Amino acid sequence: MPAPVEENGKEKKNAEAKELFLKIGLEDKTAQNAVANPKVTANLIAVIVEAGLQEGCGRSVGNLLYSIATKFPNNALNHRPTLLQYVTAGKIKSIPQVEAAFGFLSKFGPEPYNLAEFESACGVGVEVSQEEIQAAVKAVIEKQKDMLLQQRYRANVGILLSHVRAEQPWADGKVVKEEMDAQLKQLLGEKTAEDEKPLVRKKEKKPRADPKSEEVTSSVGDTTAVSPAAEENDGNAKIDPFSIFPSPEENNAVLTEIFFSDGSIWRPHNTKERLEKHLEVTGKKVHTRFPPEPNGYLHIGHAKAMYVDFGLAKDRGGNCYLRFDDTNPEAEKKEYIDHIQEIINWIGWQPFKITYSSDYFQQLYDLAVELIKRDCAYVDHQTAEEIKLSRLNKEDSPWRNRPISESLKLFDDMRRGLIDEGKATLRMKQDMKNDNKNMGDLIAYRIKFTPHPHVGDKWCIYPSYDYTHCIVDSLENITHSLCTLEFESRRASYYWLLESLDLYLPYVWEYSRLNITHNVMSKRKLNELVTNKHVDGWEDPRLITLAGLRRRGASPEAIQAFCRGVGITRSDNLIRTELLEHFMRDDLNRNAPRSLVVLKPLKVVITNMDENTVEELEAKPWPEAKEGDRAKETYKIPFSRVIYIEQSDFRLKDSKDYYGLAPNKSVMLRYAYPIKCTDVIYGEDKETVVEIHAEYDRAKSTKPKVIHWVAEPAPGVNPLNVEIRLFDKLFKSENPAELEDWLGDLNPNSIETITTALAVPALKDAPVGSKFQFERLGYFCVDTDTTPEKMVFNRTVTLRDSYPKSLGK
Repeated sequence: MPAPVEENGKEKKNAEAKELFLKIGLEDKTAQNAVANPKVTANLIAVIVEAGLQEGCGRSVGNLLYSIATKFPNNALNHRPTLLQYVTAGKIKSIPQVEAAFGFLSKFGPEPYNLAEFESACGVGVEVSQEEIQAAVKAVIEKQKDMLLQQRYRANVGILLSHVRAEQPWADGKVVKEEMDAQLKQLLGEKTAEDEKPLVRKKEKKPRADPKSEEVTSSVGDTTAVSPAAEENDGNAKIDPFSIFPSPEENNAVLTEIFFSDGSIWRPHNTKERLEKHLEVTGKKVHTRFPPEPNGYLHIGHAKAMYVDFGLAKDRGGNCYLRFDDTNPEAEKKEYIDHIQEIINWIGWQPFKITYSSDYFQQLYDLAVELIKRDCAYVDHQTAEEIKLSRLNKEDSPWRNRPISESLKLFDDMRRGLIDEGKATLRMKQDMKNDNKNMGDLIAYRIKFTPHPHVGDKWCIYPSYDYTHCIVDSLENITHSLCTLEFESRRASYYWLLESLDLYLPYVWEYSRLNITHNVMSKRKLNELVTNKHVDGWEDPRLITLAGLRRRGASPEAIQAFCRGVGITRSDNLIRTELLEHFMRDDLNRNAPRSLVVLKPLKVVITNMDENTVEELEAKPWPEAKEGDRAKETYKIPFSRVIYIEQSDFRLKDSKDYYGLAPNKSVMLRYAYPIKCTDVIYGEDKETVVEIHAEYDRAKSTKPKVIHWVAEPAPGVNPLNVEIRLFDKLFKSENPAELEDWLGDLNPNSIETITTALAVPALKDAPVGSKFQFERLGYFCVDTDTTPEKMVFNRTVTLRDSYPKSLGK
């Protein structure tokens, strides 16, 4: 039977690969995840062999090998052995050095480079002395002294360390941390009990900036990571997480270098005249933009992008546009446009202006004509497949050098609808032999006989993203064009087009996109999940869409805190779902009132209580509150002869580590009395427990362990029946996006629906969106499926927080 042999062979190879990965010091979980991904496995084995470390190495070197295997720029693969020589020789020994090497090599691709320049860029041979580290730490602490004296050990040390890294990028991180701890102790003394308490932030209302005023008040404060929308704090000292970004006045320096296949290099920059005109229009204020495509619902990655775009503008007292990137009418819907505006408001951001790329269609067309006149664009008749193949082979189109007049006429024919779809495109005349595929004569316009949701049927040609994005950035006088790292290779074409048209050049900077374990972030994949009904629409609580998170019970504050927590870096990473849950839990712990619900009820009859007696007890929605209005709040719960407890809170056999009910054992009913099990009633099969008889101790003479419960509100009347939905991870693998059969990785047990749960009467009229902590069970939210006849609750997160506090805060 060949199949089992093949499967056994695969298992053997995976086991051998894992053993090799463990030899280089990877943690067991990291090694297992690497083996689960064939691409990572092949790359990592190749790197280990290239480095000659098949017999193993230390963990620090192994982690560098893993980073090289997973992130090395493809266009510079032939230089990887050189980098590995530096790593194995101990000349490159930190992640920042490796990332600096990536940045350097990606600019050269396969071409040779100056080794001395490489070493300089990567800090090779740079030894940062203890004295230099001490001086850098001292300078940072001195700058933040007022804040530190006020917040003491509750201050975010990560922010301080990031400032030291900015000053001394090649310093040993461990030594820097030790020095930081030592100097903080010298300044603050030993930790006190007060230092262990969480920091209480006092938020003050500050005047909003008047867009017409020259003076703008910027409210920036302590943050949990290098992040844009910083919270206000109690001190006057401010940490500016955007110090890496230039001011609008500085946007005349060389922005990037464009390498051409003939060996020439462009260094595009703003001329003095161009910059002065831009600053006159903007009033020297920062202008950013959040540019979503209206082809689906926004997800948690867009929350981070909003945090960067709106946050930088807020931090600098500037403005942020909401610009709909609506250049593909076939995929765009009014539903998505409305959702995007609504969810941005829900998150808490207010756009300076709402614009559409389609607002600029006439200007974009006019500039395309100008591009043709400058011999920088041409009409091409190749099919999509032919264009793809010619770009792969770096071959010019047969129509690349057609006369300008001919391209102008054909482009006008395209505009007038005289050429069929797929029969012509307008392409930019860039550099077909360039190793950067985004310089390979990108398409600027294509024909689509499709009405546009914003401008109707005025146009039958539509500009591409690569043509539109940079031009509209320039037309809107964007000072900082911020995007995720996958767009880094487009930077050359971005500036090539603006330089070709003599337009203002915004400052472009890329940051790592947000990836979260057990989820897919691609809109295409999310759309497939929704369209093929693998989930219940864009707002399914199992999805990582913002609408799904909101329906599940996440608040805007929790999502914003999460974005601050992950920060802004240029290192690709995979954030664990548990971190997002940590911030959701932290928010709910402070803001969700407590209540009593039993998920899987077991009937208990209190035999020493009159069957017609119903006692009204008081419960506390905020049992941990010691003072203030919350400490005074109560709600009523009935206590009667028939109550219900969780099935899991009863066992026939007791044990020392079990705190629930058992024969002849007592438990305390939350807010009520102790009860003792006196009898067990079985079902017809003589095995299933269907009812418990118990006696209650009205005098409360004992104080056993506490369990939750609900009771009949009146004799013979059932408690409030509610539906409970429990959610688990949507995908089984940590990174399903890298799997070929990613749909096959869907978790069949991602949702469990309980229809027999019972609740206290106080929950009956809770409005949709209300959040509660069901004591001992977790945090729950009233779902939109709730009707007057049936209440539905989604579990937002469990009570237990498995994420390390040191990382989660």
